[in-house]
Parts: sequence; structure tokens; C-alpha cells
Amino acid sequence: MAPLEEIAFFADVPVELELVLDRMTMTVREILELEEGSLLRLTRSAGDNIDVYASDALLAYGEVVVIESAIGVRLTDFPHEQ
Repeated sequence: MAPLEEIAFFADVPVELELVLDRMTMTVREILELEEGSLLRLTRSAGDNIDVYASDALLAYGEVVVIESAIGVRLTDFPHEQ
């Protein structure tokens, strides 16, 4: 039996993904001033590398991409355990 066939029963288990685009520091005052439609400027842009986490574990590395009017992430590498 192939490895993917062995774990097929896990195929429909939902997993929460976290795509870390940027990190920033804000004061409590700045946070309290946020409202719907507020813009937070990030230091990342299309082509930059990001980390992809699944349930707090590093799953993959990706690259920010813009396709038409959508922003996405292209997976570029998977970390290997040493």
C-alpha cells in the first residue's frame, strides 16, 4: 500500500493554517484607534518569503503572489527534520 493510501482516512480532517505575512509592534493607543477599513502597512510585498504553519507547527515556506486582484501564497519549500 502506498503511503498516501495508508493515511487516506485523514483526508477530510480540517487543519487550521496560519500564513505569517508580517509582524509589527503597536501601542495600545494605536490598537484602540483601529476601526473597520483601517490600513496596516506591512513590510512584505509580492515575491517576499513567508512561513506557513499548521496547528502551530512550521509546515512550509511560501512566496507572496498577486494574481489578478487576489493575493495568495505559492508554496516553495518544505522543511526537513534533521
